Amino acid sequence: MSRRCYSETPIDGPSATLTGSEAHHLLHVLRATPGTAVTLFDGSGHEFEAEVAKCGRSSMDLVILSERAVSRELPFELTLGVTLPKGDRQRWIVEKATELGVTRLVPLVTERSVATAEKHAGEKLSRYVIEASKQCGRNRLMQIAEPMAWPDWLQSANDDAAASLPRARKWIAHPGGRALAAADLAQPVPTAIAIGPEGGLTDAEIDAATAAGWTLIGLGPRILRIETAAISLAALVATLPVPSP
Repeated sequence: MSRRCYSETPIDGPSATLTGSEAHHLLHVLRATPGTAVTLFDGSGHEFEAEVAKCGRSSMDLVILSERAVSRELPFELTLGVTLPKGDRQRWIVEKATELGVTRLVPLVTERSVATAEKHAGEKLSRYVIEASKQCGRNRLMQIAEPMAWPDWLQSANDDAAASLPRARKWIAHPGGRALAAADLAQPVPTAIAIGPEGGLTDAEIDAATAAGWTLIGLGPRILRIETAAISLAALVATLPVPSP
């Protein structure tokens, strides 16, 4: 099986050079040598079949053998707004959201948020996206947005919905919300889903969301943790049947 690696530099020509962590992984973990087959992607939606030409101490030179456009994206935009938990649970959310095909992940700041913004947090989350993309075969990277306060998130999603045809879905996972029906998942339209903090969204935050046209969605009789709710709702949306053309 060909090894998948990410090129931070757009590939445009007969060769490519990997540096940094990708070169280190290919050389020291995957034990690549000259002649090793590698599949490269650069986030453009293309895959490049390549072969290692030269191994340096901190870089790898590769020859591009072929290029093809390969889309493994959803047929609609799926945005996940989530109040991130602390620690390694952030990585789990990012990895699974990437695997499910989420287009963009927006860290939300709510009144009961527990995780504070860390220095270089965006870089760390973006690295998780790359690693998950290498594993699942995506050739476009899930976007990691800047943290967004709840009122700004509601307004941003409304602006996106207003520009979308057909009308976008806007769902908030919330205990006591209505259960999804088959008809809710019948059409592949742009969708924004939101997951609140462990302490739940405040009444004022819920009132602001429903006034802005959001729908409260229940995910069963049990209280789910942030990552469980996020991936459960994203999976329901991402795996909906796509109508035949």
